[in-house]
Amino acid sequence: MVHGLIIIPTYNEIENIERLVRNIFSQPRKFHILVVDDSSPDGTATRVRTLQAEFPEALFLEERKEKTGLGTAYIHGFKWALQREYDYIFEMDADFSHNPNDLIRLYNACKREDADVAIGSRYVTGVNVINWPMNRVLMSWLASKYVRLITGMDIHDTTAGYVCYKKEVLKRINLDKIQFVGYAFQIEMKFKSHLFGFKITEVPVIFTDRTRGTSKMSGSIIYEAVFGVVKMKVKSLFNRR
Repeated sequence: MVHGLIIIPTYNEIENIERLVRNIFSQPRKFHILVVDDSSPDGTATRVRTLQAEFPEALFLEERKEKTGLGTAYIHGFKWALQREYDYIFEMDADFSHNPNDLIRLYNACKREDADVAIGSRYVTGVNVINWPMNRVLMSWLASKYVRLITGMDIHDTTAGYVCYKKEVLKRINLDKIQFVGYAFQIEMKFKSHLFGFKITEVPVIFTDRTRGTSKMSGSIIYEAVFGVVKMKVKSLFNRR
């Protein structure tokens, strides 16, 4: 029995991807993996294709011609997953900041505890972040507080990128209308789920910053999140969907 599909967007993650794939497939529950690679020049996709020979029925690869943002990569993956009727669909980073051992906890929150969306939360039980400089921890924590205030969502980690969705959530949301592609994509997906009344649960996790590869965070991504949230909230007042 397959317990869900894990979508992993990649760009220059050759240092992490094989280790991550093997770690996920070593979990006591059976998951499939979809890697959405944006033509990584470091050969990430080539490494995935090599691994597909070993895991032909469980590891899948979608290659895009250019790097067009985290949000569009996930939407590409969501649509791929919905076409194949996976019941549980996960978002996960490729850099081991999200511990694969927590996949089962997110899955159980949806399967056994009847959540529609399960968030791997850094802030629901304090601040559980390792290897980030204090200014980045503070910026992330304040961003979540800011989003919570503006949107009215009862979520402590509104910008979290480690998430399990039931397929019904993604079917209900019009994925073609999602407007943000960077950091704010995570906020918008949670906000849409919130507006539709889906049950959202936070599962405490420990977030560990990458030790290999390069972070994709940039000032423009943060700008999109800060100013986009207000626009998103105002728009929702006129059109709840």
